[in-house]
Amino acid sequence: MDILELRTYCLSFPESEETTPFDETTLVYNCLLYTSPSPRDIHADHVALKCDPSLALDLREEYPDIDAAYHMNKRHWNSVRLDGDLPAAFIRKMVRDSYLLVIGGMPRQPRERLTKQFIEAENELNR
Repeated sequence: MDILELRTYCLSFPESEETTPFDETTLVYNCLLYTSPSPRDIHADHVALKCDPSLALDLREEYPDIDAAYHMNKRHWNSVRLDGDLPAAFIRKMVRDSYLLVIGGMPRQPRERLTKQFIEAENELNR
C-alpha cells in the first residue's frame, strides 16, 4: 500500500482530518493514526496505528513489517511498514481497528456519534 492510498483511506472515516500538530512532516489523521513522514514525501514508508494491547505483541512477533511505534506508548501503538510484504487489505483492517479503538476511548457523545456514522458508512459500502 502506498502512502497516498493510505491517506485516501484514512480520510474516508467519519470526521477524520489531516493535521500537522508536531511538525510539517508528521501527519496526524485526527481520530485515527499518526503517519511519518508526510504523504507529500514519496518515500513515506510507515504509519503508527493504535492496536489492542493483547494483539500488538502477537502481530510484532508474527510479521517482520510490524514493530513497536517510535515515540508512542509501545503497549498500544504499532509501527507498520507500508512498503513491506503486508497486503493492503491487512493494512486497511489495522487502520479500521485503530479508528475504532480511538473512538472507543472518547467521551460518550462523540463516541456514539462517530460509531453511528461509521456503521452507516460501512452499511453503505456493503450495499
